[in-house]
Amino acid sequence: MSYMNIINIEATTLPDAWFQTVYKCIEAGRDFKIDRGSYEGEKRLEFDYITIHIKRPGEKPLLPQIPSQYNLPDPVNDDYITDYVPYLMTGELKEGESYTYGQRINKYPLEKDFDNLVEDIHIIEKEIWESEKIIQKDELVRYVSQMELIIWTYKNKGYRNNQMIMQVGRPSDILLTDPPCLRHIDTRIQDGKLHFFPYFRSWDLWGGFPANLAAIQMMKEYMAGEIGVEDGEIIASSKGLHLYNYVWELAEIIRGKTIMEFRKGQ
Repeated sequence: MSYMNIINIEATTLPDAWFQTVYKCIEAGRDFKIDRGSYEGEKRLEFDYITIHIKRPGEKPLLPQIPSQYNLPDPVNDDYITDYVPYLMTGELKEGESYTYGQRINKYPLEKDFDNLVEDIHIIEKEIWESEKIIQKDELVRYVSQMELIIWTYKNKGYRNNQMIMQVGRPSDILLTDPPCLRHIDTRIQDGKLHFFPYFRSWDLWGGFPANLAAIQMMKEYMAGEIGVEDGEIIASSKGLHLYNYVWELAEIIRGKTIMEFRKGQ
């Protein structure tokens, strides 16, 4: 009988998490052809399910640097992160974009009939509805910033609260050609530190993993500072963390062993 292979990785820093996870993917990932979605018809090497516990994600550098003896480019450069962080932390939408993670987290439009629902919801604090950071307005639409609401709630209502999750996914996303890979970032304050728990439905390990986690870490540092607590850990998980076949050879060079060598040893 075959069961799902659940992988757990304990890492110190973000680069350590990347290197360990790349090594483990070459060793234990399953290869298969993509039936639908990004790179349809190509192959991925993918974990069944993985959890990565990063104990000191704020330790610099945030991005992995491949040792020079391999003569390989780093998966992500610092310039890319500079451009990527606004994608996560602001509500800006560029032409041709139906959504961004930042738009979902920081400037999500409320339903037109939301005023009629206010009496039925539980968040009734006047300060929330009057805060221009939390509820942004233009002539036709009101928007909510989940990030700013979470900051306000932790600062004003205490830390022991299991409701403070930033949702990216929504039911209608299943109709999109490219639905969001990041579905949510759950949060917790414990022992005086802000911890993040991101979940990705699908996740490119080579370039996406380091870029996403570096930007998420920068968001966490900002929120911790605004709340007045220390920066904490990241526990990330995914049922779709993978390496596309065009980087398998690069990953094998770093690992020092090929996918086939691991398969022969099973």
